[in-house]
Amino acid sequence: MVIPGASDREKLHASVVAAIEAEILSGELKVGARLPSEAELARRFSISTRSVREGLQILETKGLVRRRHGERAEVVRDDVDQFLGSLATTVKTLFAEDPAYLVQLMDVRRMFELEVVGRLAGGEGKVSEEVETALADLAEAKDFSHYAEADAKFHLALVQSLGNEILSSVYANLYGLITDVIRLTSRVPSKTQADGVAEHQAIFKSIQRGDVEGSRALMREHIDNSTTYLEQAIDAAKKGR
Repeated sequence: MVIPGASDREKLHASVVAAIEAEILSGELKVGARLPSEAELARRFSISTRSVREGLQILETKGLVRRRHGERAEVVRDDVDQFLGSLATTVKTLFAEDPAYLVQLMDVRRMFELEVVGRLAGGEGKVSEEVETALADLAEAKDFSHYAEADAKFHLALVQSLGNEILSSVYANLYGLITDVIRLTSRVPSKTQADGVAEHQAIFKSIQRGDVEGSRALMREHIDNSTTYLEQAIDAAKKGR
């Protein structure tokens, strides 16, 4: 007899999570609706009630359902933006437990933002006035905190300029974390504020020129440098413990 390991159980309850999540986000299951009983779900997905409970726990963590003792799970959210917000909360918990996850966030930023600046330079979307406002705020920042806020606003404004609402929502939900990362990297002795402003201005001007590859290269270099500074800041914090 083969006893399923942890990874096998994860595969079993993943079917419950994926199916119910899709039904909620598509509107098929409305807020206030009750899910079938655990026994019914177990029969539907041909899995044990234990795997069903594990799947429901994940859905509850995501903020999509609420469970009460003796009652069937209730749908509590069907809004995509709220759903993404609950995911961001989960991500923040991971970062609080292990700051090294912040480096992974930089990789996510790299994937998003290289695509964004390349598309903007290629003529998609319209660069908003908020981008230039953030650049001005960067130049006028009086301390690390204000610089970090202006820096994060610059990147958020670029993402929003593309006009993809889902991408903007995902990025906005990570905005607080990104600001924290920028605040950390800004404290690492690496470059002057003037150099930092010039770096952002170069990205902006490259987009304005319609230089797709140049914009992507400048953004890649910018985020790669920031990742290096972040790793240095994390190492310094560990040594200071």
